[in-house]
Amino acid sequence: MKFWRTFDIEVIKFLEGIHEIDFEIGDSFFQHFEDNELVEKGNLTARVIMKVGANVIEMDFHIAGKVTLTCDRSLESFEHPLDFHEKMLYKYGSEEKEIDENVYMITRDTPKVNVAQLIYEFILLALPLKKIHPDYRNEMDDDEYEGEGIYAYIDGQDSDGSGSESDSDEDKNEPVDPRWDLLKKLKNKE
Repeated sequence: MKFWRTFDIEVIKFLEGIHEIDFEIGDSFFQHFEDNELVEKGNLTARVIMKVGANVIEMDFHIAGKVTLTCDRSLESFEHPLDFHEKMLYKYGSEEKEIDENVYMITRDTPKVNVAQLIYEFILLALPLKKIHPDYRNEMDDDEYEGEGIYAYIDGQDSDGSGSESDSDEDKNEPVDPRWDLLKKLKNKE
């Protein structure tokens, strides 16, 4: 319970203007979330620059530091740096509800807003899709395209450059759609 209270911002106490609030995020932060499989450890700072207006509170989150990830390839742990910004708007309205992923409605007598879940979700969204240990990143650049090739079909020729068997006399006797003739004329003009 004490953990969650440390991430409360008592919005009712702030006057109109710009305010800064800092939160320290350590290893224990990630242990309080059920789905903490992606990040179990980290050392980050979350700075919230809060602009309080007459009808809206705008929060700009700047989160920087390092998290410990597990490599998808080698299963080794490594530290990954993070440094990013996210925004959240709190609009005053008749009830408390989420309008969309970046806008919440709160009432004028809402005493506090807890940002722990937001910070956690922002960190998860900032993680790379492929978590590769720095020692293996250069190898992955070469291996990613292994086995992929570029194939081109060149006007009735096989890959060895010879004409295909489909160019037999019986194919040439079939009537050709007049639209193809027009396209061939355009091609031959070039």
